[in-house]
Amino acid sequence: MTARAADRARYDRATAHLDAPVAIVDLEAFDANADDLVRRAGGKPVRVASKSVRCRALLERVLARDGFQGVMSFTLPESLWLARSGFDDVLLAYPSADRAAFAELAGDPKPAAAVTVMVDDPAQLDLIDAARDGGREVVRVCLELDTSLRLFGGRLRVGARRSPLHSPAQVADMARAVARRPGFRLVGLMAYEGHVAGVGDAVAGRPLRSRAVRLMQAAARRELAERRAAVVRAVRAVAPDLEFVNGGGTGSVQHTAAEDAVTEIAAGSGLYVPRLFDHYTSFRGRPAALFAQPVVRRPGVGVVTVLGGGYPASGAAGPDRLPVPYLPEGLRYDAQEGPGEVQTPLLGTPADDLLIGDKVWFRHAKAGELCERFDVLHLVEGDRVTATVPTYRGEGRTFL
Repeated sequence: MTARAADRARYDRATAHLDAPVAIVDLEAFDANADDLVRRAGGKPVRVASKSVRCRALLERVLARDGFQGVMSFTLPESLWLARSGFDDVLLAYPSADRAAFAELAGDPKPAAAVTVMVDDPAQLDLIDAARDGGREVVRVCLELDTSLRLFGGRLRVGARRSPLHSPAQVADMARAVARRPGFRLVGLMAYEGHVAGVGDAVAGRPLRSRAVRLMQAAARRELAERRAAVVRAVRAVAPDLEFVNGGGTGSVQHTAAEDAVTEIAAGSGLYVPRLFDHYTSFRGRPAALFAQPVVRRPGVGVVTVLGGGYPASGAAGPDRLPVPYLPEGLRYDAQEGPGEVQTPLLGTPADDLLIGDKVWFRHAKAGELCERFDVLHLVEGDRVTATVPTYRGEGRTFL
């Protein structure tokens, strides 16, 4: 029996009492992935990205482990909720325009002490001030550095379009804008190199593309390490008591951790290891989060139909954004239909061994987005479900 076949047998036994659709997290794999992130961080704390987990119980589990410290959140209402739930170090990784939430933040000392918000433009400070509604709490602020690699005088750009702050001078100007503004305190700097951390460099069957990605990423790492160090020096000249410099992501942990200027690493997808994280030379994780759909039809030889399964991930549309049939091995989509909203035909010889009601296990493309489809995650240890915990959605929280 292959390792994957053994996993299928375990998951089927563990969930035999549960009707599909069902989502699970294999805790042995989850914990092993957490250990690997810590190992690769080389002694620097790992801040867990909540958008990649979207389950309070699992955020608490990973933060109880040595090597993890703090949460990186994705919306301001989520940040306030986490702070009021006992999470005392929450970095909001994206700017917000939620005036009501800023009024809550400025008016309540508990979340104001726990939550740090992201800014990269003085207009964002104006919006926060206008939203205070009488609240006098000091707002903790983090600046975001644009990490994109710019070549040929800026005519070619590689990397996400995020912050407008690219040079040390631009970031220092923004730091001064925060420093002279009453009611704000600059505490951190963040730089997420998504073109390194979130792009696989070992694409199956595409050796030339893989080599090109590796060359690009090596150049991007060198350029960013030098520029990030200069930016940190410039910001510390304005804010000597800067508390943290956050960088990295699951695919770049060890590279970012090697920079002296970086004090902490961000990661989250590496806990669940969805399919987009299969193609890296820098690490190999274990799939920990999966979902199962039930066989509901047998249209013919070599074909079964499962209920639903069409859970495309965000990002540029393409086959890599789709879930993949994982267990039993050897199933594939019908190219004419793909994964459907209500039903999904699957082709392959393993289909002939599947009966009505059997489970087919899938891996999704992007980590936390699975939790927008399921109210609960069943936590599997060995061949038993040992706990069932709510996702954000299961707690009635749909932040985006």
